[in-house]
Amino acid sequence: MKFPKSHSLQEIAHLLNCKFIGDKDFQVLGMNEIHVVEPGDIVFVDHPKYYDKALQSAATIVLINKEVECPEGKALLISDDPFRDFNILTKHFKPFQFANVAIAPSAEIGEGTVIQPNTFVGNNVKIGKNCLIHSNVSIYDHTVIGDNVIIHAGTILGADAFYYKKRPEGFDQLVSGGRVVIEDNVGIGALCTIDKGVTGDTTIGEGSKLDNQVHVGHDTVIGKKCLIASQTGIAGCVIIEDEVTMWGQVGTTSGITIGSKAVVMGQTGVTKSVEGGKSYFGTPIEESREKLKQLANIKKIPEILSKLK
Repeated sequence: MKFPKSHSLQEIAHLLNCKFIGDKDFQVLGMNEIHVVEPGDIVFVDHPKYYDKALQSAATIVLINKEVECPEGKALLISDDPFRDFNILTKHFKPFQFANVAIAPSAEIGEGTVIQPNTFVGNNVKIGKNCLIHSNVSIYDHTVIGDNVIIHAGTILGADAFYYKKRPEGFDQLVSGGRVVIEDNVGIGALCTIDKGVTGDTTIGEGSKLDNQVHVGHDTVIGKKCLIASQTGIAGCVIIEDEVTMWGQVGTTSGITIGSKAVVMGQTGVTKSVEGGKSYFGTPIEESREKLKQLANIKKIPEILSKLK
């Protein structure tokens, strides 16, 4: 997430009421999670296990809960609670905007696009040409939709990321300031839910088709011409490369990659990254031929045991 304009390190530190290490005029351009950071971004870290990863990332400003040696060319913001302060920044630079009409005045809707009754289109949404948005769809603020997109009834684009920090008093939510981006010629079935990125984009690539009741987690990127069948649940920060097929009731863990042209058979639990061009089945996931051989061998166990008597 980029800020509307550049800010100095001192300005950001003043906003957070925290100490900083580095040139007070060091330029801060935005904020992002570690997997999408770029130079000029703030990244936060609040556990020693991840200090090195954050300090050596592409981010040039690290919001951290311990005063450590600052890498050359970078700056630090020293906070007693980086999670809280990251939320403060998100709320400051991407505040919630109240809407009181079904289609926000700031929304841009392309020629030939049809929006059926009872659909909500939020602030700063962009919808391309010749789209068909069926009834009772909710399109949250800042969502971007390309041309020739079909979205069926009850689908929600842009809900918050399922991302929490456990506190003594309960769970503290990481505020989502990202977007959902739907590219051209995408089809989305009924009752799908696609969460926005925490600071970046959740993206559905050109020509991909989602069946009914598919869930896509925050910051996930789905490639071009993918087919995803009903009741599939895709966790956050997953990369699904081009032309992947995922059959019904597949579930994934977060932070993995599914290679191009992979086929994931129904009810598979994708517990790790897998190569493209192969077929997979089962939980934990394995190549389908190997898994089916194992199942066939299991059926032989009673026969083998009977011969041992």
